[in-house]
This record gives sequence, C-alpha cells and structure tokens, in this order.
Amino acid sequence: SNFYLEKYGSRTSKLYDTISYMMNLLRTLMYIILINQKVKITENVLSSLMYEGYGTAGVAVIVEALTDNRNRTAGDMRHLFDKHGGNLGQSGSVSYMFDKKGVIVIEKNDSLVEDDLMMLALDAGADDFSADDECYEILTSPENFSSVREKLEAEKLEFLEAEIKYVPQNYVSVTEEQAVKLERLIDAL
Repeated sequence: SNFYLEKYGSRTSKLYDTISYMMNLLRTLMYIILINQKVKITENVLSSLMYEGYGTAGVAVIVEALTDNRNRTAGDMRHLFDKHGGNLGQSGSVSYMFDKKGVIVIEKNDSLVEDDLMMLALDAGADDFSADDECYEILTSPENFSSVREKLEAEKLEFLEAEIKYVPQNYVSVTEEQAVKLERLIDAL
C-alpha cells in the first residue's frame, strides 16, 4: 500500500480509505454471520422428553428420549406405538405406576455372604435388598444411588447392572405372542 501512496498521491489515499472502509465492513458482516450461526447452533439444543403409553396387553411403557426436534419425535413415538399394537398416552397416564429408583444387581457367587452384603448395602443408604436364585438386587433412592454404588465398588463388588430407572409397582402377565409384540415395540423405540 505504501507503493501506491507514493505513486498516486492523494487519489490513492482516497482509494485506500475506501478499501479500508470496505474491509472493515466485510469484517463486521463476517462477525454478524458468525454470531447468527452460533445462535442457530444454540437453538438446536437437545431436549429431554418423556413419553408414556400402553403396549400390547395393556402393559405400561415409559420412554425417555433426547431430541433436537420435539415435533418429529412426538410423531415418531405415536407411529411406533400404533404400528406395534400400542397407543401413546398423555403425560401422567402411566408414570404414576412406576417409581424412579437406583437399581444395583450383583451376581451371586460363593465369596458373597447374603447377610453381609445386605448390611453393607443398607448401611450405605440402600432402601431395599432382595435375593433370588441367581442374583442380589439393591434398590436405592435416586439421590443415594451414587454413594451406595461407590461404597459397594470400594468393596470390589462387580455389578451386572447399576442404573437409575423406572421400576414398576405392579407386573402384568402376558402370553408368549403378546411378549413377542412387546419386544418388537421396545426394540423399535
């Protein structure tokens, strides 16, 4: 730019001012475009949604979904429930039949003594402890789940399952055919 200023004098300074003005304008426009893109990106924030409905044989189903488009997801849920013999319900239509609990499942083995494990879990803050032929199940409140899990992990226990989920208050018996249809619905969801 110094070469042009020396060669063309004041005409170049006007040209230089014009070019400088245009460059500043372009920088400003680029900045505005970048801000708009960032705003559009933040508009596509993922939302957590819960859908409730009934599957085959009146089995209550709760679906937790993470989506960037609520309308599309609602249509997809309705379609999947209809396609597999169920129906999508309103908010609160089945959630009252479930309790949100922390569930920890530990496989039975010879090194575990049931009473010791039960006392360890209850002392750690568990709400309930049950045993069947193959495993132990420990239920906690969602608030105490992490602390109970950490105390059990500190004892070098391995879990078959450790998560917070909806636990049904009642169970429904289904036929083999209904079970297959329910499995298809769950797989599709």
